[in-house]
Parts: sequence; structure tokens; C-alpha cells
Amino acid sequence: MTAAAATTPTEALAGSGGSPPAGWQALRSDSDLQFAPVTIPEIPLRKPHWFQEWLLDVLDALAELFAPLGRALGTSWWWLQWAVLGLVVLGTLVLLVRLITGERAARGQRAAGDSGLTDNWRPDTAATLALLDDADRLAAEGRFAEAVRLLLQRSVGQIAAARPGLVEPSSTARELAALPALPETARTAFGVIAQRVERSLFALRALDRADWEAARNAYAEFALARLGQQGRSA
Repeated sequence: MTAAAATTPTEALAGSGGSPPAGWQALRSDSDLQFAPVTIPEIPLRKPHWFQEWLLDVLDALAELFAPLGRALGTSWWWLQWAVLGLVVLGTLVLLVRLITGERAARGQRAAGDSGLTDNWRPDTAATLALLDDADRLAAEGRFAEAVRLLLQRSVGQIAAARPGLVEPSSTARELAALPALPETARTAFGVIAQRVERSLFALRALDRADWEAARNAYAEFALARLGQQGRSA
């Protein structure tokens, strides 16, 4: 850092008997340039507003009130961090347990709902036994195609009775077998019966005893399942 010059250039030139450089006087006479020292006036401090003073007092009081707590937390942070971590782990475990138990409860409710829906779709036991008796008589005479068609026709009637408006007059057996509103067991049974009927009507293929037994077993497995469960429970 260089020290300030003891004399100005003008004084130095005057003392040495020399003349100032060219343009020096023009530079000094330029009113746009200031060579005199600048005096910065002292700005008095603005008095705080009453609300600012009140807020500062409140903050000071809070700082004094919580200062012991802050010092206590600072000195006990080593074990406090493990306590916080333990609470986080415990909360995570509780959340996982609730999610798992909630999912199991939802599955149980869905299973109960599906079971109730299947029971509602199942036809009356007396009507089922009467239908199987009529179809068995046709099958005993070797009229397997007629027996399977009888199962199909009665099944369509039972679906229409269980859900009015679901079966349209133009609905085909294949469309009815794929109805999402039907329970899985009902769709499976109806699909097996519909396949045999389509094979008989459109493929002009005579149905045999194996076709009849497949259709009968599919219908009986669905329609008589509740009867079998009641017999086993008795």
C-alpha cells in the first residue's frame, strides 16, 4: 500500500520550478471533475417504531425463555437422535401393519361379496333338480343334443330371472358366457353348455354322451354347489 503524496502535482511543479504538463490547467478547470475532498454528512439513526420495539422485546423474551431448552438439546443430542430414529422406525412399522391388515380385511370383504353374489346367481335347488331330471330323461333316450339345449334354455331363463334386463333377445350364447356380471363359476358352467350347443347347431355335429356329461356336470357343479356344502356341513 503506497503512502499518500506529501504535495500535490501543482505544488511539486511549483517547488521544482517546472511547468505543469500540457492540459493540466484545462483538466483542473473542468467543472465536471471534483478535486476537493467530499464530506459525508452523518445520518442520524432512525428511531424504531413502537411495533418494532414490541416485536424485538417479544423475540428477546422468547430467546431467553427457550435458551435453557436449546442448551439441553445441544448437550443431549447424541441420545436424542437415536430416540427420534426409533420413533420413525416405530411409526413406519405401525403404518405397514395397518396397510397389511387393511388389505387382508379388504380381501375378506371382496371374498364375502363374491360368495354372496355367487349364491344369488345360483338357481333354486328344486328347480335345478327338476331341470336335471327332465334333461336326464332326454339323455337316456339318446337325445343328447336336446338335453344340452334344454340346459342352455333353462340357464338363460335363470340368468334373466336373477338379473332382469341383462339378457337381450338378440344375445347369443357366446355373449352370455362372457358377461362380466356373471360370477366365474356361472360363466364357466354356461360356457361349457354353450360350446356344446353351438357345436350341435352350427357345426352340424351330433353330440354324444361325453358332451352331455360335460354339460351336465358343469351345470350341476355350479347349481348344486350350495346343496353339497349344506350336506357336508350337516
